[in-house]
Amino acid sequence: MKISYNWLKDFIDISETPETIGDVLTQTGLEVEGIERVEKIPGGLEGLVIGEVKECIPHPNADKLKLTKVDAGTGELLPIVCGAPNVASGQKVIVATVGTTIHPTNGEPFKITKAKIRGEVSEGMLCAEDEIGLGTSHAGLLVLDTDKKNGTPAKELFETGEDYIFEIGLTPNRGDAASHFGAARDLKAFYRRPIKIPTAPAQKPQIDQPIEVIVEDTTACPRYSGATIRGVKVGPSPDWLQWRLKAVGLTPINNIVDITNYVMMSIGQPMHAFDADKIEGNQIIIKKLNDGTTFKTLDEVDRKLSKDDLMICDKKGGLCIAGVFGGIDSGISDSTTNVFLESAHFSMDSVRATAMRHGLSTDASFRFERGADPEMTIPALHWAVNLIIEIAGGQLSSEYIDVYPNKIQPKEIPTTFGNFSRLIGMDIPDERIIAILNDLDIETKDIKDGGFTAVVPPFRSEVTREADLVEEVLRIYGINNVELDGQSKAGNTISSSDDKEPHRVFEELSVYMAGQGFSEIITNSLTNPEYFTKAPVSDLTPVEIMNKSSQELGYMKTTPLYTALESLRHNINRKRKNIRFFELSKTYGKRSEKYVEQELITLYMSGDQHDESWLLSSKGVSIYDLNGSVYSLLDYLDISNYTTQPAEDSRFDYAIEIVIHNHPIGVVGKLKRPILKYFEISQEVFYAELDWKKILKNIRKDKTYQELSKFPEVRRDLSLIVDKKVSFKALRDVALDTERKLLNRVNLFSVYEGDNIGEGKKAYALSFYLQDLEKTLTDKVIDKAMDRLIKTYEKDLEAIIRK
Repeated sequence: MKISYNWLKDFIDISETPETIGDVLTQTGLEVEGIERVEKIPGGLEGLVIGEVKECIPHPNADKLKLTKVDAGTGELLPIVCGAPNVASGQKVIVATVGTTIHPTNGEPFKITKAKIRGEVSEGMLCAEDEIGLGTSHAGLLVLDTDKKNGTPAKELFETGEDYIFEIGLTPNRGDAASHFGAARDLKAFYRRPIKIPTAPAQKPQIDQPIEVIVEDTTACPRYSGATIRGVKVGPSPDWLQWRLKAVGLTPINNIVDITNYVMMSIGQPMHAFDADKIEGNQIIIKKLNDGTTFKTLDEVDRKLSKDDLMICDKKGGLCIAGVFGGIDSGISDSTTNVFLESAHFSMDSVRATAMRHGLSTDASFRFERGADPEMTIPALHWAVNLIIEIAGGQLSSEYIDVYPNKIQPKEIPTTFGNFSRLIGMDIPDERIIAILNDLDIETKDIKDGGFTAVVPPFRSEVTREADLVEEVLRIYGINNVELDGQSKAGNTISSSDDKEPHRVFEELSVYMAGQGFSEIITNSLTNPEYFTKAPVSDLTPVEIMNKSSQELGYMKTTPLYTALESLRHNINRKRKNIRFFELSKTYGKRSEKYVEQELITLYMSGDQHDESWLLSSKGVSIYDLNGSVYSLLDYLDISNYTTQPAEDSRFDYAIEIVIHNHPIGVVGKLKRPILKYFEISQEVFYAELDWKKILKNIRKDKTYQELSKFPEVRRDLSLIVDKKVSFKALRDVALDTERKLLNRVNLFSVYEGDNIGEGKKAYALSFYLQDLEKTLTDKVIDKAMDRLIKTYEKDLEAIIRK
């Protein structure tokens, strides 16, 4: 959501810098994700100054050029070659000095440089209005009528329209802040300054030609207000209105529609304008139509309605999807002369469900879904009617309509000051708590005996309980101002691994995985039920969502695979084929009538080991690449007490199971072709799945450190033939158990099977790395260690040593 710094000033007096206001908005819960400087005049005349032509003579080498000397406030006269026919000595002009970037009305910006023009040095440019974005005329220099001092910034003479736009990441619970007035309310509470409440006088109807309004569903539409204006002239909006809308990312359409958008962005009330002559029977009916009814919206798309979609209708049929999108046949056009203006309050649940059903997200639905203010419909209507009559002409042709049979009442929440102290962790003065709530338009009454009752207005629909009131106070008081007592104060030291919270461990692991070339993905917890039958990969019974918004997202996911493979497909289809993803996600399901929730960390590899390069040949990833990444992950978490073994898993062509103390903690494998084919993925995908709870349980908490040895490590190689069933793990375990003191590690660098070593046999080539922490190893000591290893292999594994 975009909020204008200058627009905010319509509602509250602020002199603080945009950066300061951005920090305050973020602190109060309206997170400012960025601040952008914008100008009505491209470039904002930045760097341009007022100058005076002190001398003007003909150019010796060009009939149409003049040599001028200009005082631009630099302390010396600048030589500037000028081709304008009207340039003359004594003129005040706009000067672009060397280094200034100018922004022409038509064309790309460019920087002024020192140059020679037909043999004469020119150190700047004298500007016409089209050369600096002030207009379209190129007839000659823009000559100024001013006594401003030479060197004065040119923007002091013009309204450049400089503004700063806050990009706010508005959370779903803050519908009250979805406007400039709403954001100003938070600033009012923070700074304790008065706010300017927008008001407009109610126009008196000049003629009586009303349009009747009938609300059949008062649950989905608790309040419907409207007015008819006749004799308007549709056309472009005035510059100030167009500029305001453009600054916050809206495209001006015409004066009528622009006014409804202006009021919405100002005070948060979505509005809709109908061509009154296209309303059959002079009657507006708010109701639901039959399931499957076709309705063409403003984007010229035929949409099939659900029986649960609330519609604005006339005698003939649908005119508008209530609170979401207008219809193609009833909108404002250049020929419109009579307007019916809607200012209604629709249920957030109704609008949200309809918008999701049709895949629509509009400025109106954005606000209704978050909860608009039911008390704002009439003030918004008064304001919009006044603006339309002022800008587009016409006259009010009926009394204001207001169908509001069941007034939405404020919520009353009893609480105590003691609960504020308990939940916050410190004492905030009682009078400060009351002041903050009142500044947020939350009234307080019955203040006695250490407690009070908060009266929450309808536009704060998300404030429903005591904890919400505490949150409101805390965001204005400032979390940074909370001073915890000694028992609950958090230290600023980094916690050791045994008391780190799981989310902190994952945050650190995420940084590590990113350094290993992986990208984190966060996928939906909901999934398509079709996957369970077409690509079954889990023994869990899926859990259905009761209030599902769509059939495609009607179940909780039983495996991370489905949503992750959707992400892989999305990337592969967009030519990003070399993929390394990781995710921490939860799965849900039922097993033996018991609900099961599991948290898994998953890794995905597909494509080539690296991008195409002249230096390296392309090679596809394999299970060994993913194995290496999993082992690195475990090593980073200081988990070393695991073993691996072949795994039987219906999801994989082949897989390796990771085990700690005879308990599986994860699996790594190559996904089966039918699963990938269902998701339209043609390349191999390798997948690892680790139980996050078991991972956390096995992180070493008793780390010991030792000094790196200054004595060299020695390598010895050995080739041996063993039974085919003997694994490298068995060979490594025997070696480490036999030579515990000197042997650091064992590496496998070759495996061979063939006729010349015997049937049922396998040859391994191993490297043994030995080191003494206290002295340099001698050949005699090394040979003794290797002899012990050879004898143990021959005895325990019936190995044959290859000479």
